[in-house]
Order: sequence, then C-alpha cells, then structure tokens
Amino acid sequence: MKTDIEIAQEATMAHITEVAEKLGIREDELELYGKYKAKLSDELMERVKDEPDGKLILVTAINPTPAGEGKTTTSVGLGEAFGKLGKKAVIALREPSLGPCFGIKGGAAGGGYAQVVPMEDLNLHFTGDFHAITSANNLLAALLDNHIQQGNELGIDPRQVVWKRCMDMNDRVLRNIVVGLGRKMDGMVREDHFVITVASEIMAILCLADDMHDLKRRLGNIIVAYNFAGEPVTANDLKATGAMAALLKDALKPNLIQTLEHTPAIVHGGPFANIAHGCNSVRATKTALKLADYVITEAGFGADLGAEKFFDIKCRKAGLAPDAVVLVATVRALKYNGGVAKADLGTENIEALKKGIVNLEKHIENLQKYGVPVIVTLNSFVTDTKAETDYVAQFCRERGCEFALSEVWEKGGEGGVALAEKVLETLETKESHFQLLYGDDLSLEEKIETVAKEIYGADGVTYAPAAAKELKKIAELGMSHFPVCMAKTQYSLSDDQTKLGRPTGFTVNVREVYVSAGAEFVVAVTGAITTMPGLSKSPAAYGIDVDDHGVITGLF
Repeated sequence: MKTDIEIAQEATMAHITEVAEKLGIREDELELYGKYKAKLSDELMERVKDEPDGKLILVTAINPTPAGEGKTTTSVGLGEAFGKLGKKAVIALREPSLGPCFGIKGGAAGGGYAQVVPMEDLNLHFTGDFHAITSANNLLAALLDNHIQQGNELGIDPRQVVWKRCMDMNDRVLRNIVVGLGRKMDGMVREDHFVITVASEIMAILCLADDMHDLKRRLGNIIVAYNFAGEPVTANDLKATGAMAALLKDALKPNLIQTLEHTPAIVHGGPFANIAHGCNSVRATKTALKLADYVITEAGFGADLGAEKFFDIKCRKAGLAPDAVVLVATVRALKYNGGVAKADLGTENIEALKKGIVNLEKHIENLQKYGVPVIVTLNSFVTDTKAETDYVAQFCRERGCEFALSEVWEKGGEGGVALAEKVLETLETKESHFQLLYGDDLSLEEKIETVAKEIYGADGVTYAPAAAKELKKIAELGMSHFPVCMAKTQYSLSDDQTKLGRPTGFTVNVREVYVSAGAEFVVAVTGAITTMPGLSKSPAAYGIDVDDHGVITGLF
C-alpha cells in the first residue's frame, strides 16, 4: 500500500491558472507562488463581492481517537465527488501547523486519493502565512518589552504582561520562561511565556478579519498588558498596529491550490480547535461562496469543539449560515469508544459498537440544536463488516439524519459520490434553520455554562479563583458581550481525555480565562489543556527525511 506522500508525489498537478479557471478566476487576479500555488488578489475579491452565495457545507467529526476519523480526507473527497458529478465546487480548508507535522499527528492534507497538493509545500512553509503571523506576534512582544526598557511611559506593570511570544513548533520548555536576564541594558527580568503560533490571537484575528481596515482595527485592540492602575494597554498604545499590519499584508490573502483530481481548494489560516477557534479564514470562506455553487469547509477536531466554534464564533461574527453539516465517524472509532483496544478494532464487535455509538449520538444531538440538516458519513475501512455498517446506518436514520458511506481514501472522488448525492438531496429537500446556541446578552459565565451543559453534557462548571477574578475584570471592561472560545481536550466530550463515549456526572473546571480583545472572544481554558504542545517520546520528526534529489519522505 502506498503512503500518502507517495500518492501525492506521483500525482500530475495542473498549473494553478488552469485550476483557477474552473472558478472563473483570471490569471491576472492571481499572485503566483510557482506553478502550483497562488494567492487570491484583492482585485478578485472586489470583483466577485456582489455575486450570489453558493451553498455552505460544514464537515465535522466525532471526538478523535488513535484509530483516526479522516475528517479532512472526507472534506477533500467530497469536493472531488462534486466535481465527478459536474458541480462547481470548491474546498475551503485550514493550513497545517508545523508543530503537529513533526509531532504526533503528521500532515494535514487529507489522505489516500483524497488529498490537496502540493502536499509537502502545504505541510511545511507553504506561502509563508504562519511565518508572517509569528513575526507580527513577536514584533508586538519586542515592542512591549522595549517600551518598558525605554522608560515605560505607559506605566505598564511587568507583573501584568499578558501578551505571549509564539512559534509554530511543539516546544514544551518554552511554556514558562524568564526573560531579561543579564545586564540592565538587556531588559527587565520577568516571567514570560510562549504559545504555538496557531494559538496566537493574531492567527484568530487574521482568520476573522474582513479586510485590511478590519485587520488593523482588531490588531490595535489587542490587550498586551495592564498598567499599575489596572487599566488595559493595547497594541495601539504601543504604536505597533501599522508595522504588524505590514507584516500581514500578504498573509491576509487566501491561498489557492488543488486536490489530486484538480478540484480547487482555498486554504487559509489555521487556528487549532482545542486551544483556539478552529476555523479557516472568513475571507477564504466568503470568497469561496462567491466563486462556486458548493463550498465544503471543515472545523477542527470533534464537533464539540470545531463545529461549536464554527457556529458560535465564526458564523456569529461573519454573518454566515451553513446549509448542511456532514458528521464523520468510523466503525473503528466507535468501537474504540466502546472499550475495544486499538489492536482489536479490525474484528467485528457489534456489542462494542452499540456501547461506543453514544459518542456519535451526542454529536448528532448537538448539531441538531443549531437547526442545520445533518448527514452522517462512515469513513470506510476494509475491516468494517456489513452488520456493523448497517447498524450505524439504521441508528442515524432513527435520529433524523441522512447517512452515506465514504470510500474517498481508497477511491478519491468516485468513492465520495454516494455522500455527495446524499448531500445534494439534503440541500434540495431540507431547509436549514440555523440558530446560535446562545445570545450575546448572556453573561460570560452563562455562556460558558451553556456550552458545558448543552454541548459537553456536563452537570455544571467550576472556576479556579484566578479565572473567576478574570471574568469579573473582563465584564468591568465592557467585553462580556463577546462569545466564548473553550480550550478543552479534543479526546473527550468532557475536560478529561480519559472519559470516552458519552460521559455523564461530571463538571468542567475552568482554570484560566483571558480576553482576546482583537479577535473579540473570551478564551476559557479547561482541564489540563495547554496552548503550547510538547513532542512525544518518538515524534514524527524522527521519520522525516529528504534525499539527494530533494524528495521528502516520511511526511504523512
């Protein structure tokens, strides 16, 4: 069996101008990055802004397991399948982070014959967007510390600096550090921290900004610290906004690449869903809707994280209303939730399937609360049996969901035709009545508790003293109308990653809260989640190499 990277490297890619033509994009509306990558110009977005919107289809999944669910693979394969059916479709995805590529997860370009290419470019440096975000983040950090060093005119309290440096790599030793050691001229000694680039507020801002004007407005509102009077100090106060915007000028433009079957794919932005809001950029999604009749996008990790944030943060802020949701599961993952060891997932086990399918059931219930039609798809494995598949199909239909098998990993677009046809049928016969889970007027505590109870199934929420104090401060600053962005483990509906299936009788513990005033949401950190991941004992980096001819191996 060929690896994903072998399949990708054997593919014959079309010139990106040919891919763009499928969407009616002219060559002079592209900014080329070689033969197979391009950025969409501001001129293009201006030209199509008044075109009618296509249909918006969200792909999400059950909680991830070591067995793998294939959410991105399904998104890519569904887009390819629309192409097989002669439909004008585009895929709108996030850019992968370097950290997971060299950590546990590996690449994030799909898999098998449902991939976006060039796969190596996408998973590594791509068009430099993440480097620009990292640079803008760290420029703000440098200007902050320089201001303190150069007389501290704003009266910044070094004990209340909240802006963190970032890098796009899993590096746990940078979570908590001390800076300014050395001589007096080397800066003030203080505790500092790093987050991974995808957790930077600037990543969220880039993904939520409508245009350069909105980007600068949001950048200027970033709270970097508090002064000795307890008042917020912003990036505008530090005169950092213009320089950060200059670094982000090109990164603000969405990227265009293709699938193995030359379906257009707009890939832009990449916040994690377990520690950030987990969606690709608003600009990419809105532009895609103007260019195609069908837009397939995805949200990170399980629906309790990615889909909830797609709805309650991205759709709320951008005025988007999805027309359908595809919920991805696998028989293997459901059996894993039913207590089967990873090594035994290939054996038929209906009892374990019945026990573990409650995880899927909860996600179905959650998605239906938003009033959007749901199609469940099983990402097919050769070890799945007909009895298992039939059981899942009947289970879904009994709960008001459509159902289709997906074989896109093995067969590409052809393997997704049944799913695409089911999606088309749903779009034609079922109307979306999209609604948000909570209103802006609720208190932050009420918003957090609504998500915890309604989406996670918790009995309630507890707050660490520091978190409760910060919630009060944010309310006093007049920002309690913001939505909440929950930082939570992706492996469980609860905040304890060991609780599989559909846990009950638990409370969610919020240990830290902070406001992202530029992104315009409040982050609530739960359980043991961290905004700077670490590497495993045997990271994926060990298996990645490049040969004498420049061919990369081991990147999955």
